[in-house]
Amino acid sequence: MKRLILLLAIPALFSCSAQPVSSEETSLLSKEPLVQESQPPANEVADSRSPINFKRQTGRWLPYLEYPELMTGRSAEQFRNAVRDRFSQAAEDGVNTVYVHVRPTGDAYYSSSLFPPGTALDGEYDPLKIMVDEAHSLGLSIHAWINPLRLQTEEDMKNIPESYITRQWADQQKFARLVNGRWYLVPAYKEVRELINREVSEILDNYSVDGIHIDDYFYPTVSPDFDGEAFAASGSSDLDKWRLSNITEMVKGIYDTVKAGDDRILFGISPQGSIPANYNSQYADVRLWAGQKGYCDYILPQIYFGFRNETAPFEKTLREWEDIRGSSGVSLIIGLAGYKTGKEDQWAGAAGELEWIEDADIIEKQINAVENSSADGYSVYY
Repeated sequence: MKRLILLLAIPALFSCSAQPVSSEETSLLSKEPLVQESQPPANEVADSRSPINFKRQTGRWLPYLEYPELMTGRSAEQFRNAVRDRFSQAAEDGVNTVYVHVRPTGDAYYSSSLFPPGTALDGEYDPLKIMVDEAHSLGLSIHAWINPLRLQTEEDMKNIPESYITRQWADQQKFARLVNGRWYLVPAYKEVRELINREVSEILDNYSVDGIHIDDYFYPTVSPDFDGEAFAASGSSDLDKWRLSNITEMVKGIYDTVKAGDDRILFGISPQGSIPANYNSQYADVRLWAGQKGYCDYILPQIYFGFRNETAPFEKTLREWEDIRGSSGVSLIIGLAGYKTGKEDQWAGAAGELEWIEDADIIEKQINAVENSSADGYSVYY
């Protein structure tokens, strides 16, 4: 993900209460729960509290790229104060949901027995615990954001202790493969998917998060060499369909693990905005995940295109996502590219390459388009 600082383009009221405060069902800041509360399961999460989630999300991402500034060389109290400032500003901006990176590149920003500590963390404290406390003190929903398949760079992996399974797998070069200087887990293997599910359980068992969130790091390459050994052993004859099935099995495993922990906790996916590209380059079956319940609670496509984009104009792409979501009951949240404001968009074609420079109100216009659609909220990347 890019470095993200969300400044909502329109002012909005925000309440720190987790209870419904608005009678307007169409309000983007509605406090109506996204899912109906049920009785806590037998294996209750950390403190058996009721998760905070919202019928309509306005979100902010806190990516690992921010962590050196927030935590490197800082004490626990300094980190807490920095997080409190970020989350307080988010609440003032009308944000009701924060997605915080907890396992971005094979390293953990929580207390993990599965992955080594995050590279930006050099203090003796638990970043996720602090972030959960601070988010909930403001009535914010907090979702733990993981990148299931992405691991360390080739050089960084050399410094990971051999006691960690991902280091062992990198050394063996079967369950993990090197692509363009970075290691990635191979989703074709049951052992890999089980590790990801154990990670999700580890988080849910020890932290009162309100959701689990993944983004668009699925297959890192279309090269048949990446998982050729597993494909040859599979008996399948169609590589594309087989890879789609692998990613869907991973997604389904995460969803089922979340629901086994607490059915009220949400699982969300933020794929790239181009529906064809999800299939052609990452083997992400977004039509299935958005169109049927049982794979995710919300889908958040990154529709990072202007209105004049020649390949995927914003309004057309938004309608396509509305169509594939249909009446499935999966919530549709729209990701918007605030980071493009004031910059040339070299991939938009001649008609759209200067749109983000010429139109200073493009994000506000896109928010209006989302509000007038069937989508259930939006998030803006800056």
